[in-house]
Amino acid sequence: MKSRITIQFNNRLQQPASSPDELVISFGEMVSMIKNRSLLKHFFRYREARFCMHSYHSVPWPLMVAILLRLMSLGRCYFQDDQGHKVHVTIVRLIRLLMRAVADFISREPMVRDIEQEVSDLASKPRVSTKRIHWERPSIYLRTDLWFGVTAGGSVGHIAGVLNQLDQFTASTKLYTTDVIPTVREDIEQQIIGPHSRFRDFRELSTLYFNRTFYEGVMQDVGETKPLAFIYQRYSVNNYSGVKLARHYKVPFILEYNGSEIWINKHWGGKSLKYESLAMNIELLNLHAADVIVVVSKPMRDELVQRGIEESKILVNPNGVDPDKYSPDIDGTPIRQKYSFAGKMVIGFIGTFGRWHGAEILAEAFGRLLQRKEYRENLRLLMIGDGVTMKMVRDIIDRHRIDEECILTGIVPQREGPKYMAACDILVSPHVPNEDGTPFFGSPTKLFEYMAMGKAIVASDLDQIGEVLAHERTAWLVKPGDVDELSYAIEMLSAKPQLRATLGTAARSEVNANYTWSQHTERIMEKLQEVIKESHS
Repeated sequence: MKSRITIQFNNRLQQPASSPDELVISFGEMVSMIKNRSLLKHFFRYREARFCMHSYHSVPWPLMVAILLRLMSLGRCYFQDDQGHKVHVTIVRLIRLLMRAVADFISREPMVRDIEQEVSDLASKPRVSTKRIHWERPSIYLRTDLWFGVTAGGSVGHIAGVLNQLDQFTASTKLYTTDVIPTVREDIEQQIIGPHSRFRDFRELSTLYFNRTFYEGVMQDVGETKPLAFIYQRYSVNNYSGVKLARHYKVPFILEYNGSEIWINKHWGGKSLKYESLAMNIELLNLHAADVIVVVSKPMRDELVQRGIEESKILVNPNGVDPDKYSPDIDGTPIRQKYSFAGKMVIGFIGTFGRWHGAEILAEAFGRLLQRKEYRENLRLLMIGDGVTMKMVRDIIDRHRIDEECILTGIVPQREGPKYMAACDILVSPHVPNEDGTPFFGSPTKLFEYMAMGKAIVASDLDQIGEVLAHERTAWLVKPGDVDELSYAIEMLSAKPQLRATLGTAARSEVNANYTWSQHTERIMEKLQEVIKESHS
């Protein structure tokens, strides 16, 4: 019997095994084991079982997880948060979780019907007509995703990038969020509104119920009548609290829309939403109610127009970067020393290893390149981050037997990202097309971070990526998903230091001229002013 099994779920303090006798797996790995029935071999095998997460209220399916912990160990079983607080899985705890699940099961359909009726009522009411924007008032930003412990990635960069600029236009700004967002300025207040413990054992229901929790939390903090300049919300699945708040305070509503959650769940999440029709109605409610919709790419705008959304209120606004935080002046020497990169050419990638990132394409291209002895000696691959395609990347690295030439750092805090990129000579953005043939609608934050670092970039010539970057001027563009082209580009640039320097300098100049978060946010404010003015002309 081994000492302990640890399951990690979205917690900031990712911990390696404390001894050879401990097994550490991710929540995703546990779910995969359940699907292929390989989890059975772990039953009653450990003296201790624990589930590490950011906070106890962030645990999905708590009853199921508690039962699995109990089945894996006859000894101590517990949930443990980032602060080390423990909730032990006792018989009493199991009974309480079971009673809560039964109560939620009984009340789930009435709750869904109430949400359907509220959405219908809100959709039947016209948008609040605002004659002018009161810039002298405070603004509020809403982040309603039920994801916790997120320390890095495009969402963190985008939220902080916009939020850090909003008070340049209004008296102040405040973030209402389910979790602390890293890299937000310390003088900007972040009000945490955590989810209720109800409906966590049922798919999607917690996101629907959270509308009530979040709306009441903001109302309680802001007050019934406090004047505001506007409300800005980053849309998340099944959430319409921003619409309700904007209606209550009679202020403009800005919606940041990063793609249909219905499409994302179906194509990237691997499973359609259970309440897909309701999710669609909530999505459309937000889109029709918004005064301004901010999207990051033209394909996203085109999709909304096809769905009947007014084009005049849609702003195509690519992602951006803070060029002071991402700069050629950052010293990458400590990272190079940490990984023994002295005298090596380092190829870098940073990301959350999403299905659209193409991390596995980069691993394959690098593996093929290193079949030649001179490259095996001189080239190194630094992959920063973690996510769903990491297993695929590891399998490719193992197949090519290049473990010693590849460094997989895992997730590093957002603030540390620039130091890791500074340690690289070439930065790669190997994005791949959407599997269903629809246009690539993303605007990768890594792209603008790469540009700001002043490094040579190899990137997929894919929709907006190919519009932002110019081949042989600010980057070397390759056919998306083409391993041979990617491998050649890395080989060619690694041999041409002057070309790397020229591309990096031009990319830095381009991002400073057009793609800073300050410029990004200013365009949103100008669009809001334009829409309000036109609605009363």
